[in-house]
Amino acid sequence: MKIRFIEPGNVPYKPSFKNLYVYDRFIRTPSNGLMTLATIVQKAHPDFDILMYSESISKLKWSDILDSDVVFISIFTFSAMRGYELADFIRKNSKAKIVFGGLHATLNHAEVVPHCDFVLLGEGDETILKIIDSIVKNETPDFQGVAYKDEFGKIVCTGRAPLPHNIDCIPNREICHNFKKMAGHNTIWPQVHASRGCPHNCDYCSLVAAFGRGIRTRTPQNVIDDIKDAISFFEDGHHRLAKFLWITDDNFFADRKWAMEVLNLMIEQKINYRFSIQARFEVGFDDEMLELLKKAGFFELALGIEFLEDEAFQNYHKKSTYQQILDSVKNIQKHGLNARGLFIFGADNHTKGIGEKLANFVIENDISGVLIQSMYFVPGTPVYASHKNELIDENWSRCVGKVVHYPKLMSPTELQNEIIIASKKIYSVKRLAKALFTKKFDEFILFAGEFFWQQSVRNRLKKDMQYLRTHAKANLRQESFAPMKKDGI
Repeated sequence: MKIRFIEPGNVPYKPSFKNLYVYDRFIRTPSNGLMTLATIVQKAHPDFDILMYSESISKLKWSDILDSDVVFISIFTFSAMRGYELADFIRKNSKAKIVFGGLHATLNHAEVVPHCDFVLLGEGDETILKIIDSIVKNETPDFQGVAYKDEFGKIVCTGRAPLPHNIDCIPNREICHNFKKMAGHNTIWPQVHASRGCPHNCDYCSLVAAFGRGIRTRTPQNVIDDIKDAISFFEDGHHRLAKFLWITDDNFFADRKWAMEVLNLMIEQKINYRFSIQARFEVGFDDEMLELLKKAGFFELALGIEFLEDEAFQNYHKKSTYQQILDSVKNIQKHGLNARGLFIFGADNHTKGIGEKLANFVIENDISGVLIQSMYFVPGTPVYASHKNELIDENWSRCVGKVVHYPKLMSPTELQNEIIIASKKIYSVKRLAKALFTKKFDEFILFAGEFFWQQSVRNRLKKDMQYLRTHAKANLRQESFAPMKKDGI
């Protein structure tokens, strides 16, 4: 059986000189999740012809894809429209069975079903083998975790499948077309996902909405083996300047005992590399954990700060305060670690001036770098339910940091301009020059990369202003506007 896995790209890959120094335009890191599923199938069926394509690093080879027996397509909200486009093209030109999965598909199966044969709901570690078995036998799926149209055109949903607890699978990175070649780019980082889930309940987070609350972990040695494999994959045969690995867990520190076991193993086995990880503010008060992170080779924590106002934290059920954030950042820095900030613009209380406010906070508190996104509304989350009438339209391809709704206290274009203001001040030429003399070499390389990336982000936001002016005015806060014409296949 021939099976192909596809990760759609919101902006599909194309060769460009910018790929050498700009991330997230034509080049991004492929999905570990989809690679893991492809690996599970490959291990269970070594006689199958398995290959994954990620539009973040390569073009699709249609001559290879269209004669497949099964095509799996994984989508987030921002890539959903591209995914539908690819699926519709495959349907017109191939007899392959099409199966969708991923976070957006899990939360919105009714929207997805018309574009495919089946939708896998939730994590597919166990159900992916079941759906393949059903297809091979030409049988209707009878297990939990799938949605499809029956012979009468009615959508059938069997509900969510039980969450998999054995997640000790190291993805075969060689299974992704062109990944080994593209891993030489310093703009792509090796990544490892060590645990799944989150015990919290922030309104805008799609993780809990899709997969429920709670934490599931891989065994510590399995995580270490994956880290070693990722480093080897990126370093062997390449000459990388940026020797960083990103542990992409949503909440690595939720299971404190397990997290400390992983860190102690990293120290014992002397993995000579530099690491970054996402974290909530609470870890900033755990001195023992911070000491272990430093010893294990971590150089920064990417904090999901989101807001600077207690009112916003309360409105979106984010359990933190401004003072806690500030104290956490200071203690993290005290332990010799950098603090990065992940921020959201467009909370109901935000007004003009939020861009300048954030930039001053970042500079005054020596935040090492930022990711700024406009408030996002993934269908199926609490914030979508409470704000769906405030959306400009349902053009999901714009959910990449652009403004997609009508803010309470300013216009959409004013909000988008606030993101531009903050980015320009934080990533100024003056601060780039200062970084050259004050940061370590690899950290300067990182800042310089972000400098050019933020230039690219600002250019895209500026070009998008006309879309906001046209569509926001046309919709008048109520009407639904058809998605803009998409790029061709």
